[in-house]
Amino acid sequence: MTATINSPTLPQTLPDHTQLPESDGTFVKNFQEHPQSILLTDSLDTILQNRHPDGQYCIGQDCGIYWRLTDPPERGAEAPDWFYVPNVPPSIKNQMRRSYVLWKELIPPFIVLEFVSGDGSEERDKTPLPLHETETEQKPGKFWIYERIIRPAFYGIYEVNRASIEMYHLVDGEYRLLAPNERGHYPISSLGVELGIWQGEYQNVELPWLRWWDARGNLLLTGHERAKVAEMKAERLAAQLQAAGIEPDV
Repeated sequence: MTATINSPTLPQTLPDHTQLPESDGTFVKNFQEHPQSILLTDSLDTILQNRHPDGQYCIGQDCGIYWRLTDPPERGAEAPDWFYVPNVPPSIKNQMRRSYVLWKELIPPFIVLEFVSGDGSEERDKTPLPLHETETEQKPGKFWIYERIIRPAFYGIYEVNRASIEMYHLVDGEYRLLAPNERGHYPISSLGVELGIWQGEYQNVELPWLRWWDARGNLLLTGHERAKVAEMKAERLAAQLQAAGIEPDV
């Protein structure tokens, strides 16, 4: 007799983000993860506002992407450290998203990023889903799930300890490893940005950080950095006016 995949009985209405767990109870791996996610989101804000004047996009930071209905539900989810989905509402029925549910949304993320604290084997695991799954069998590999099921156009693996990135682009249903450009960045041309490593201080910590640049190689600044640059320009202008005998306040 042919074995069959053990799966829960499907309800008449598939669950949405309010009915699925928003956490699997695991700890954040290190103190850099949350600031790193905030840095990526904050500095990309202007680009996304220009790209989506209607505000129809969402950013996930360590949030679950449900790709399969399982028991328990968390077994059918991946929680990337950072991801961006275009052309979807940022909230649903005036509720903040608890997770991203593929069978409700249908639109895959455009970019998924994983921050690796270990050796990266989990993020590169291509183990497929068994044809005849049992409850004791291991979950399929994260790389396989992204490539074959969730299918973001770009998948990045950032090894924090080595300050290195692997970027993959989905082409003809398979991930192809991208080569960096002359600046050492990975262009995402359809978004008009590049992704790379920046050595500097953010939130009072000097580290290599994963950051965005525009297509010309200009670093995309956070809101705080833009305000600081504007303040410095205002101070220089005031000094120039005073040197010319003009009081800036007049």
